[in-house]
Amino acid sequence: MSEAMEDPVKGPVKDPAYVAAQTGTVIHTAVSTGRLEDHLAAAKDATATDAMGAVVTFEGTVRDHDNGEGVTQLIYTHHPTADAVLARIAEETVAEYPEIRLWAEHRSGELGIGELAFLVVVASSHRGPAFEAVAEFASRVKSEVPIWKEQEHTDGSTDWVGLS
Repeated sequence: MSEAMEDPVKGPVKDPAYVAAQTGTVIHTAVSTGRLEDHLAAAKDATATDAMGAVVTFEGTVRDHDNGEGVTQLIYTHHPTADAVLARIAEETVAEYPEIRLWAEHRSGELGIGELAFLVVVASSHRGPAFEAVAEFASRVKSEVPIWKEQEHTDGSTDWVGLS
């Protein structure tokens, strides 16, 4: 049987054994040039199962400003190891939160305002692990995956974000 969880209202909750057989897995990771909007429905379908009571989605979109300046578009560039680093972080996140299923993809190339740059779907039998895993995973990806963005500003200037 899977490990008992604590529900703040009901107290200890124990999932059926088949739930553990469906969790603790990375469904998909990639860095790609394709539109993530086209993957959203399939990502949710691949990640959720009938045993999952929570499906948490993080959609990182390109916003029209940064540090007080207007932004017109972003150009993401990634190191050849970015796919492997993204996959490693996903595996480590699932190891830390074995009650989840995780799907993630990050864009590379030119993106306009409002486009998805980063898509993460996490499913779990309960909401707590799903929310916690999404937050930790997104933070780690931002700080560890070698993906850099060049911002084009409304005044015609550009700058790079993520270069050390």
